[in-house]
Amino acid sequence: MNLEQLRGFAEIAATGHFTRAAEQLHLAQPSLSRQISSLERELGVELFHRVRGNVALTSAGERLLPLARRMLADADTARSEMAELAGLKRGRIRLGATPTLCTSLVVDVIAEFHARYPGIDIEILERGSRTLIGALVEGGLDLALIVTSVAAGEARAVLEREPILSERLVVVSAAHLPDPFARATAPAGRAVPLAELAAVPQIAFPENYDLRVAMDVAYRAAGLTPVVAVEGVEMDAALRFAERGIGVAVVPAMVAIDRPKLRATPLAGPELTRTVSLARRSDMAPTPSGAALQALIREIADRLASGGPTEELVSRVAAG
Repeated sequence: MNLEQLRGFAEIAATGHFTRAAEQLHLAQPSLSRQISSLERELGVELFHRVRGNVALTSAGERLLPLARRMLADADTARSEMAELAGLKRGRIRLGATPTLCTSLVVDVIAEFHARYPGIDIEILERGSRTLIGALVEGGLDLALIVTSVAAGEARAVLEREPILSERLVVVSAAHLPDPFARATAPAGRAVPLAELAAVPQIAFPENYDLRVAMDVAYRAAGLTPVVAVEGVEMDAALRFAERGIGVAVVPAMVAIDRPKLRATPLAGPELTRTVSLARRSDMAPTPSGAALQALIREIADRLASGGPTEELVSRVAAG
C-alpha cells in the first residue's frame, strides 16, 4: 500500500467517479483503475461498488477512508515541515473557522500573517464547529477556530482546545432607521432584554448554525417565541438585510465591528456570550508555520480585547 494508491482511493471517494478522479489527479483512467485494483488485492477486500460508471464505497471502503485521509494529511505535514526548515519561507497551513469568525477575526489574522510570511500558503475551511472538529480528528486541518465545546469520545481524547476570546452577542439594526429598542425612560446604549428582542422582527440563521442553536435554547429557556421576518440566510446576507431595515439580527460582537451602516446593541444576560477557542490535534506537534500562526492568533486576540470601543464586548480568556 502506498500514498499514490491512497490518494487515488480518496479522490474517487470524493468524486464518486473514476474518470473525474483521474482528471483531478492528472492520470490516465486505466492507470488509476490499476492502482485501485492493486490496492484491493493487497487488502483482500473490495473498496467500491461499481455500477454503470458510477462508484460508491463498500463498508470496507467506508472504514478505510478516514484512515487514508489521515495518512495523506500526515504525509503532507511531513513535506511541509521539511520545506520549512529553510526558515518559514515555504509551506502550507490548513486553518478551519466558523463563518462568523471568517468575517471578523480570521480576516485580520490572514492579512497580517501573509505580510509576515508571504511564502506560506493558507488553506481555509469555512464550516460549523462540529464539522471542523471532525476535520481535525481526521487530519484534514492543522488548526481550527471553533465556538462550541469539544465533543465527547474520540474528539475529546485527540484534540487540544485553548480558549482565546469571550465575546458578547449583539443585535444589529439599520443605522439610518430609528432604534427599535429606544425607550423614552431608558438610557441610551442599554443592553436589550431577551423579551424585548423577541418582539422585534428578526433575521434568523439556518437551524444548523451554532449561533441559531444558542439563541433557540435561550428563547426556549425564557418561554419566548421570537417574531421572524426572514429565516435560513447566511451571515453576509443577514447583515445586508439588517442594513436595509428588513429586520434585526443577533451576531457576535466582532462581526459588527467596522460596519457603519449597522447599529450594534448588546444583549442583556450573562448567558448571551460565546467563547472562541483555538483547537488542534494533541498527538501532532505543530509545524513551525503552525506555531507562528497560533502565536499570531493569540496576539490579535489580545489586541481586540485590550482597549478601544470593543473592550466591553470582547475580552481575553486565560488559557487553562
